[in-house]
Amino acid sequence: MIASMGTDIWGFIECRLDYREQEGGSFWHAAVDLDHLKVPRNYEAFGCLFGVRDNEQFAPVAPVRGLPADASNRAREGHETTAGRSASWVSWEEIKRIDWEEESAFPDAYVREYRRDPQGEWRLLRRHYHAPQEFIDLCGQPARIAVRASEHFPEGSQWVDGDQMFRVERLSRRDAVPDDRWGPIWSVMGTLADLHGSDDVRLTVWFDD
Repeated sequence: MIASMGTDIWGFIECRLDYREQEGGSFWHAAVDLDHLKVPRNYEAFGCLFGVRDNEQFAPVAPVRGLPADASNRAREGHETTAGRSASWVSWEEIKRIDWEEESAFPDAYVREYRRDPQGEWRLLRRHYHAPQEFIDLCGQPARIAVRASEHFPEGSQWVDGDQMFRVERLSRRDAVPDDRWGPIWSVMGTLADLHGSDDVRLTVWFDD
């Protein structure tokens, strides 16, 4: 992964097998480089899972535990090569126990847009990191206020225009760690866990912060 301004995640999905690596003596093996799974820069996810960059919305699942003492050779070498910081790890067993519907401690800073479906139900369309003109017009505030709506409007505030609605509400853990970005990681870990066991598969990470 090519680092740029900001904080990026590095690491491996590791699997514990019943034979040691040739060098280093660890029973843990680096199965998949996260770079191959195109893990995005996502500070909400980094905070929700590891307490990195954003650790106020949710209690992190695995807050900066350090590089495992028995890390695989490739993980240890990668951590040293990239001068990694804030290392941590989390097992598939722990991932399985996450309550993805748990809500954040405070409302999401960014307004959400909903659209009414043919059955008349409101469906989430997107979160807006930049306030759209439609919302600016509806809330009657300038863009500098509308862009972080929860700082100026109470939780539950909503603005409806026909089949379009904007609303201030809280995040869930699933919102912070969206399936469309993290699903490939969970899929690989789940498959390995089916073969080797939930405690024998872990996600080992570090950051270039």
